[in-house]
Amino acid sequence: MITRRAVTAGLATTVIGLAGRATAQTATPSPVSVDGLKGNGLGWTVTAKPRSLRLRPDAAKDADLWMFNGEMAPVFRLKHGAEVRLSFENETPQPLSLHFHGVRGPNEMDGVGGLTQKPVGPGDSFFYIFTPPDPGTFLIRPCVLGSSAQPQERGLSGILVVEDAETTKIDQDVVLLVDDWALAEDGSLALDEPAPAGRLGSFLSVNGKPPLQQIEAPPGGQIRLRIANACNARGMRLRFLGLKPNVIAVDGQPSNTFEPLLGSLPLAPGNRYDLLITMPTEAGSAGMVMASIANGLPLLEIIASSDSRVNRSAMDPLPLNPKLPDAIKLQNATRRDVVINGDLKALATPWTVNGVAGQPSNAPLVKVKRGTPVVLALKNETGFVQPMHLHGHSFRLLHPLDDGWEPYWLDTVQVPENKTIRIAFVADNPGKWLLASTIMERFDAGLWTWIEVT
Repeated sequence: MITRRAVTAGLATTVIGLAGRATAQTATPSPVSVDGLKGNGLGWTVTAKPRSLRLRPDAAKDADLWMFNGEMAPVFRLKHGAEVRLSFENETPQPLSLHFHGVRGPNEMDGVGGLTQKPVGPGDSFFYIFTPPDPGTFLIRPCVLGSSAQPQERGLSGILVVEDAETTKIDQDVVLLVDDWALAEDGSLALDEPAPAGRLGSFLSVNGKPPLQQIEAPPGGQIRLRIANACNARGMRLRFLGLKPNVIAVDGQPSNTFEPLLGSLPLAPGNRYDLLITMPTEAGSAGMVMASIANGLPLLEIIASSDSRVNRSAMDPLPLNPKLPDAIKLQNATRRDVVINGDLKALATPWTVNGVAGQPSNAPLVKVKRGTPVVLALKNETGFVQPMHLHGHSFRLLHPLDDGWEPYWLDTVQVPENKTIRIAFVADNPGKWLLASTIMERFDAGLWTWIEVT
């Protein structure tokens, strides 16, 4: 959990060795180019299609992946206030839809195939058009009820960066999309065996490339580092060696600036952090972002280049989002329990919420009028940590006695095994919204429910 002053333990991970290292490469992917949209103005034309690629440098075979425009881990950037206009074309053999994870946009653009839109079949297309209400860092991932794990495991994920209207004085704005891959010994994808608890990969990537990645910045400079976890099931802790990071946003929403406790942050599937990193002042010094896997896996090295030293004044905290409420009237809240259970021996329905596996025909967990405060008690009665994501809203993590909340907003939270946590939000976005596991195999197997805001 994240505390008031820092961050404590996160999603437990199985410790495995991650094979392969590559020579250092740039860690910042190029923004996706802007294309003409067939008479619909300017925006992005994005095609999901198969491509073979050797992920592990020492592999004997390529992995059969699916990519957006043939590119791994693309970054889509636009200024706050601009409109997303994305023409999505599906050239894979499986129905798809795109969820903009963390965006509090219109329900019909939330991209849940089977709930908010019809899945985009092979050879079909869909036009996503909306204006993101908030600046921030958001995931783009497939989200079709019952069939999201495989397309994400094959590489269909990206980042949407909605840049602040007023650009802050920083030296670099860097995105790190962390993913893992289930690879056989020869380097091909190993997806044949069922994994109802979630598929942990055997090889980690950073922006679609093997670690260790490197970037340079001037001594004394400042970097905005946006980190997102696109793994199917793997959570991890991030450690910062030789760096001075400050958290400035959590799950896309600005927060009170704080330093990670003991230089470490938990990163569950679906979580995002925006960090401000101040570089050492000595030229040639370096720092490292590490993942707590095996004995520690270096993801990114940041080197203070030999360029002239800069003297940046301390960056002001990001302005808090004025569209989110200053207070939530808990005394007026509609309250519901969300009981998570699992039986991995029951292959048909290994996961349930309040006794049933997720189905569009199920009654909503809660149905409320717009503007109603809602408190959900997430009760995890399993032996697994359960990361859960609420679509279309941001929420507060409540203190155990409902006597306050943590000073940041979330859209994805980890519920420890055999524990209960409570979240609160104002249901201010009309539509049908998922509350779902971010471990994609569990989501496919029914670990989700939905709320309705009228």
